[in-house]
Amino acid sequence: MTNVEMVNTDRQIKPTGMTGMAGGGFYNANSAPQWAQIAAVLPWLEDAITELPFAEGTSAITFADFGCSEGRNSISVMHKLLARAMDHTDRPFLTLHSDLPTNDYSKLFLGLRPDGKSAFDGERVSSAAVGGSMYDRLLPPQSVHVATTFNSIGYLSERPLDLLPGYILPNGPSKIRGNGYITDSESETFARHAEADMAAFLTARSKELVPGGKLMVQVFGCVDDIRTCDGLFDLLNDAVRAHVDRGDIPSQVYEKYYQPVYFRTLDELIAPLKNPVYELSHLYSLDRTEAYEVPVPFVEAYKQDGDLDRYAASFVNFFRAFTQAALTSSLPDTPSKTDLVNQIYQTADTLLKANPEVYPFRNMSVAMLLTRK
Repeated sequence: MTNVEMVNTDRQIKPTGMTGMAGGGFYNANSAPQWAQIAAVLPWLEDAITELPFAEGTSAITFADFGCSEGRNSISVMHKLLARAMDHTDRPFLTLHSDLPTNDYSKLFLGLRPDGKSAFDGERVSSAAVGGSMYDRLLPPQSVHVATTFNSIGYLSERPLDLLPGYILPNGPSKIRGNGYITDSESETFARHAEADMAAFLTARSKELVPGGKLMVQVFGCVDDIRTCDGLFDLLNDAVRAHVDRGDIPSQVYEKYYQPVYFRTLDELIAPLKNPVYELSHLYSLDRTEAYEVPVPFVEAYKQDGDLDRYAASFVNFFRAFTQAALTSSLPDTPSKTDLVNQIYQTADTLLKANPEVYPFRNMSVAMLLTRK
């Protein structure tokens, strides 16, 4: 039988405003674009499964996913990896699913044990959840054979600036809207912090991975002049600004609020491996990298049927699933706070339906596959 347990670290969560993705099944229901990003590069890892050191030891082969949220995509990843790996060894397996301690793990647990039975091969596969920051070491030394993170590395470990008065995202507005600004100094601060975060993640995983273990990192990003954040955050920014103009949100609250998320280029993704300050080059070999685009399911559906109401609902629910926590935490605690949050996303729906062409969304990603030396 699959054993599911909760393991917590004692490190206090840093004040990013992130407590995990939207819970109650909402993130699971609105994460199809993320799965499209994952599915495009997961074959790299499936092909590399045969290179794992299966013959060394008798303990469980461990697959760990960092940033599992409610688990739908994380469990799907494990299904594919296990299907490849189980033909190459008789050893048992352990799947680990990690996110912040404040994450809603209820759907993950239900997904791991639907109808009270293991989602995997109950005779050979055990599963556990690990609560903690992905920028810390969370697992025993040399205990992990495959580590993955999909999109979660884009979320900053902490807020490096207290104020970001010109826009709600460190990468700034799109060229299409130009509905805000980011200074060069602000941009450089976030870029440095994002690089340090990546270095901390790679350092932590290097301690957990066995020699010959694999690490896959994929995250939403910027490819040439196309950025995943464009359209999405322009729309959210316009919606928040509309409520500032109405007097619902004080201007000083807007200046302090921003999403603690950074969209990297491929060069930025691999930069810590090349920077001698972090001493990572002797820990990993870089097997493969790619910057790529995948279709967005609700965008493709809209192109086919022109159903604007369904398109707007899918679009807004998609980004609400990963922006609601930080937005909610930034607003003053009042009896009407929940209503205000709902109104902001309803305003986003209205704005999108009025001018869908000014909020385009293209799903760009950057990814790398590493081997622990």
